[in-house]
Amino acid sequence: MADIAIIDYGMGNVHSVCKALNKVLDKNSTVKITNSLNDLSDCSHIVFPGQGAASECMINIDKNLDIVEFKKIISQKPFLGICMGLQVLMTHSEENEGSNCLNILDGKVLSIKRKMNSNLKVPHMGWNKVKQESKHPLWGNIPNGAFFYFVHSYFVKPLDKSNVLSTTNYDLDFASALYKDNIAAVQFHPEKSSKMGLRLLENFINWNGEI
Repeated sequence: MADIAIIDYGMGNVHSVCKALNKVLDKNSTVKITNSLNDLSDCSHIVFPGQGAASECMINIDKNLDIVEFKKIISQKPFLGICMGLQVLMTHSEENEGSNCLNILDGKVLSIKRKMNSNLKVPHMGWNKVKQESKHPLWGNIPNGAFFYFVHSYFVKPLDKSNVLSTTNYDLDFASALYKDNIAAVQFHPEKSSKMGLRLLENFINWNGEI
């Protein structure tokens, strides 16, 4: 049984994430779209989707949520960040002339285009292979090298390599998922990743936040 809160701060594809979660929930579990700190305190699992720029994301979070209390709550239960929900966990993003982020994971958000040496299109959009770098409950029954769907122009570079959950290659190797304690976050979109994406969401629902 899980009571899942999807954070709605005005920038996430919350309805597609909600629809995907409803496909894998059991009859005793619930999912709610919310921007209420009370709902986040009461739920068992938190999903933080997002898209757009980190600077705008931080402004919207600050408008809708008390950041200090928000960080406290998400340190206490299973948390899944998706796309911008990964990037905003970092210390700083260079997007849009730079922006400080939540600083939950030490590291930076960097431009793919500035780092790549080829003429591959940016944003990185479409299916790509995810190489599992660490064992984690999210990978249950998901083969190493499974394909997931990406849409992004920036990538995360953590200071601590032990936080890397998976890597992906798009001209350069980049971290496509990170984790720390009860927090996991992915650059790809599980809600758009067919069978493997639904399996990852189901694994998250069944995760108690321990590794």
